[in-house]
Amino acid sequence: MSVDELTPAQAARWAARTGLPLPADRHDAVAATANHIHSVVAVLRELDFGDTPPAFAYRSGEEKHHAAV
Repeated sequence: MSVDELTPAQAARWAARTGLPLPADRHDAVAATANHIHSVVAVLRELDFGDTPPAFAYRSGEEKHHAAV
C-alpha cells in the first residue's frame, strides 16, 4: 500500500464525518474502491488536453464524415 492510499479505518472515519457510518464489514471494500477511483483519476490528471476544445465548443451533427477512398 502506498502512502497516499486510504486505509479501511480512514474510510470509516471519513464516511462517519459525512453522516454515512459504514458497517465494519464494508470498510475494506470502500477503501479499495476509493483507492481504485483515485488511481484512475491520477492517470487522467497526467493527460495533456491542451489542444482539446472545451465541451461547449462541440457541435453535434457538424462532424464531417469522409468516405474511404
